[in-house]
Amino acid sequence: MKEFSTASVRNIALASHSNSGKTMLTEAFLYFTGATTRLGKIEDGTTVSDFDDEEHRRGISLFTSVIPVLYKDLKLNLLDTPGYSDFVGEVISAMRVADSVLILVDSVGGMEVGTETAMNYAAKFNLPMFMVINKMDRENASFQKALASVQEQTDYRLIPMQLPWGEKADFKGVIDLISMKAYQGDGKTVVEIPAEYKAEAEEARLKLIEAAAEGEDSLLEKYFENGDLTTEEALQGLHKAIQVSNVIPVMVAAGGHMIGIAPMLEALSKLAPSPLERPTVTAQSPKGEVELTADDSGPLAAYVWKTTADPFVGKQTFFRVFSGVMSSDSRAWNANKGEEERLAGMQIPFGKENLPVSVIHSGDIGTVAKLSLTTTGDTLTTKEQSLILPMPEYPAPLYRVAVSPKTQSDAAKLSTTLTRLCEEDLTLSWHMEAATRQTLLFGMGDQHIDVAVRRAEQKFQMSMNLLEPKVPYEEHITKEASAMYRHKKQTGGSGQFGEVHLKVFPIKDEEFSFSNDVFGGAISSSYMAPIEKGIRSVMKEGVVAGYPVHNVGVSVFDGKEHPVDSKPIAFEIAGREAFKLAFKDANPVLYEPIMKVTIVVPEANMGDILGDLNTRRARVQGMDTEKGRSVVTATVPLAEMLRYTTTLRSMTGGRGHFSMEFDHYDLVPTHLAQEIIEARQKELKEEE
Repeated sequence: MKEFSTASVRNIALASHSNSGKTMLTEAFLYFTGATTRLGKIEDGTTVSDFDDEEHRRGISLFTSVIPVLYKDLKLNLLDTPGYSDFVGEVISAMRVADSVLILVDSVGGMEVGTETAMNYAAKFNLPMFMVINKMDRENASFQKALASVQEQTDYRLIPMQLPWGEKADFKGVIDLISMKAYQGDGKTVVEIPAEYKAEAEEARLKLIEAAAEGEDSLLEKYFENGDLTTEEALQGLHKAIQVSNVIPVMVAAGGHMIGIAPMLEALSKLAPSPLERPTVTAQSPKGEVELTADDSGPLAAYVWKTTADPFVGKQTFFRVFSGVMSSDSRAWNANKGEEERLAGMQIPFGKENLPVSVIHSGDIGTVAKLSLTTTGDTLTTKEQSLILPMPEYPAPLYRVAVSPKTQSDAAKLSTTLTRLCEEDLTLSWHMEAATRQTLLFGMGDQHIDVAVRRAEQKFQMSMNLLEPKVPYEEHITKEASAMYRHKKQTGGSGQFGEVHLKVFPIKDEEFSFSNDVFGGAISSSYMAPIEKGIRSVMKEGVVAGYPVHNVGVSVFDGKEHPVDSKPIAFEIAGREAFKLAFKDANPVLYEPIMKVTIVVPEANMGDILGDLNTRRARVQGMDTEKGRSVVTATVPLAEMLRYTTTLRSMTGGRGHFSMEFDHYDLVPTHLAQEIIEARQKELKEEE
């Protein structure tokens, strides 16, 4: 593929609710510009941007793919992002390296939750936006209704720059308000605006020219003088307005049926900002902050926004050059890891293909294979500069499952595979829960976890079973109790003997305390360490329900030893058993983790959310309202929050979200504790 200079590159993220037609619009652009010879179909698995086996299986985009569309000496890098909320991490990564966002709105669905999410993230990244009311040929399609549904829920000014020529089955093409021409079908045929649309088009053009004039002071003066702007001036003003104000130009199309393609490509090529027009990026260096512009002669700074593992090609690293150039067969310094990486061939991603180039200029997106240390979020730079570009904030994964390896060979690969999956996708995380002896995998939802597990199987040849995650309860005591245990074992020759008397008592600020309070040498002090070892091993395994013991003090106050038969192992066993007996007499109770939860929902859902929280043993701490949304803070037992991601989604139509962090441990109500203990004992019996 030929090289493109910074001024000729446009990085545009396509974002929206699922099924708004992002992938098919990309397909239409490729077919229209002659990059492909036929229009791919999602149901046949023949689209350029959905190439992963999982995407074919599910019929939705799961990963962001980069599709360069060449149009009039420009390279439009289209980042086709998934619309399903479980894969929001892919949207965030794409917007981190985009210079503008094309928001797709379904002509029937209007403003949907995914559209809202996409617009919120675009605003967070301060990216200029365009909007397409897509699928205008659908039954029940309505341009005005779809537009109004979005306008109601946003502070942005939506300014149509195209109007639909007909709707539903009569959707013939696009009326362009800048050139004041009608474009039939894909847009290659240009005709005069039909008489019945003339008045509407002229009225809409007035609003468009007004918004364009506000983009620049000189144009505003000209507009006041002449009452109009030329086509070039209108485009120049709009180009500026979408970058400096809250204007979103609105277009129309039926991407899957090739209607409105030429006018949209034309608008994007004229209005989307190049990397040169975006604000400077602040990088950190050992000497302090450095402001970077998209300049080939600047210091090298390439941000790694995505990594994938492929069994055939090896590891692929996707990056965007924010400053300097990336050349094939050179070396780069990974500032985050403090290591050098060798860059073999530079490539331009094109769906699943990678097209070789020798240089990737500032502002462009490329990929390089087989880097050994680099992971998502790293910066490739020079050792002298050691620049680090900021990483975006990803939502914390709150949907948890326990995973276990299917076979012995899978067990050996478990931790490395999970680590690799989490390096690729920053909305996944995992850890070992010592209290339940489970490996937990956290994601954004059940689909997200399912895709990760299948990915482990296909890409890393490692199979996992999914299990219900257990709650890490703790065992405590509420009063003091004493017990003794004599361990005596006689087998020809010397036997084993140890007798331990001890008392247990609750303590507050420490996990465990152990004291030797034996007087008169009934037990030699050399046996204290084995006794403590025995007690600690029981504390790990638990006494009443198999959960770790916490906040217990132990005092060994008496015992007996035998001059021949006493051995450390005998006292370890005696200590262990005496502790179990005393613990059972000390009124043992279960404690559970209590989480601090913050839930943000539309005001209309507030009543349902509070009603649901009451059933979850929640204690509401506070309620607040901001920008038409209600914020509830509460403390809730973790046991009640394991599947809350799914519940909240269905209760709020996907518009609610929550964050959760550990707060403290608290007593489990007696009736529930009994059930938990019985279930756990049954489980432990089955394991034996």
